[in-house]
Amino acid sequence: MNRIVPMILAVALFMEQMDSTVIATSLPAIAHDLGVGPITLKLALTSYMVSLAIFIPLSGWMADRFGAKRVFRAAILVFILGSIFCAFAGSLLAFVLARFLQGMGGAMMTPVARLVLVRSTRRSELVGAMALLTIPALVGPLAGPPLGGFITTYFSWHWIFLINVPVGVAGYILSGIYLPAINSAAPPPIDIKGFFLSAIAAAGTMFGLSVMSLSALPPQIGAAAAVVGLACGFLYVRHARRHPAPLLDLNLFKDSAFRAAAIGGTLFRISVGAVPFLMPLMLQVGFGLTPFQSGMITFVGAIGALTTKFFARRVLIFAGFRTTLIVACVTGTVLTFINGLFTPAMPYPVMAFILLMGGFARSFFFTSVNALSFADIPDSDASKATAMSAVLQQMSLAFGVAVAGAILEIETTLTGSTLELRDFQIAFMLISAITLSAVIPLIGMSKTAGASVSGHRRHQEPETETIAVK
Repeated sequence: MNRIVPMILAVALFMEQMDSTVIATSLPAIAHDLGVGPITLKLALTSYMVSLAIFIPLSGWMADRFGAKRVFRAAILVFILGSIFCAFAGSLLAFVLARFLQGMGGAMMTPVARLVLVRSTRRSELVGAMALLTIPALVGPLAGPPLGGFITTYFSWHWIFLINVPVGVAGYILSGIYLPAINSAAPPPIDIKGFFLSAIAAAGTMFGLSVMSLSALPPQIGAAAAVVGLACGFLYVRHARRHPAPLLDLNLFKDSAFRAAAIGGTLFRISVGAVPFLMPLMLQVGFGLTPFQSGMITFVGAIGALTTKFFARRVLIFAGFRTTLIVACVTGTVLTFINGLFTPAMPYPVMAFILLMGGFARSFFFTSVNALSFADIPDSDASKATAMSAVLQQMSLAFGVAVAGAILEIETTLTGSTLELRDFQIAFMLISAITLSAVIPLIGMSKTAGASVSGHRRHQEPETETIAVK
């Protein structure tokens, strides 16, 4: 297996993960300088994810039309430009718009990177390639919290966005040298109506949920935006069933493995979106720690995620996708709930260990669910599956941030006080209840689902043959 390609493609994931974890650690400082509350800055987090959800559906079509390598390199440049604008933003509106521009670049970067990997890797080697793709990307979450906390505490938060510039430039140069030139195809005409319907559905729903609980805007505005978004989502479903080449192909859900991975992964990612938003705020607002101190505690979650990649393949061969995903889901849910039991009196090493195991469980889940999404999908539908998976991923992450922020807003409204530790504890417990629902679609999976990728069925064949001889 060619190891250079996934390592270069991982530059995209590295920048995105570094960016998101750095921002989460620096939210209180950024909010102070922009003159807004820390919960209000969830708009900056969700605007990035909404931008991803809007433009990701175009990624597969553009990769087929203009070539995956060319689109990937252009996306890196757009992401770098958005990072620079974030660094120089002087108001909430400017910051939100800069994050939206970053999302446009990220919308093409990560999905196209996965598409290149899927199209250039044999199915039997896909789990290993996905693991290689994710290892460097996990360095971002590993370095993000302590580095972002250090820069924010001892310098200025503006500098945290400039970290992406040298990394992006290196990725742009190396991708031009080493990435395979996957030929462009002649895809059908772009589904313009489907694009606008899906864009309004994503933007309206996420914007509405994000601002509905904010005191800065009347709740009617958020409710109206959410209703419009949901209505456009319903119209898109009707449109996609009739269109010969819809932007987001709902026929993918006819594949049982893809359906289970999409639904289960979407529900589980709600906690993945909520936890990085809640944890740094709780440690700084609830515990009174500095950004650097909170970053030094939270970064261990990335260490747990990193260690998973070295033996995920062996576990999938032994247990298969179904068992692995169910165990990882339940474990991740329990550890998210335990986050709600954190207090300033709890020893920091104990907190770090729980966060370490939480990162371990979540990484195991995502390594498995990402590979399962493509296990039984033909190569001709790889770009469609990439776009659909990425849209669901970003929508669920944005939903996690929106729900977590709404819980905190409701708590402070009901109590009539500012944010307290108890508010964060309740939020963690409620989020864990939502996360547990991810196990429902996984239980209905076949034990040999995705066996061509996991190798689980081949692992069991010798035992079956021995029984037959007896």
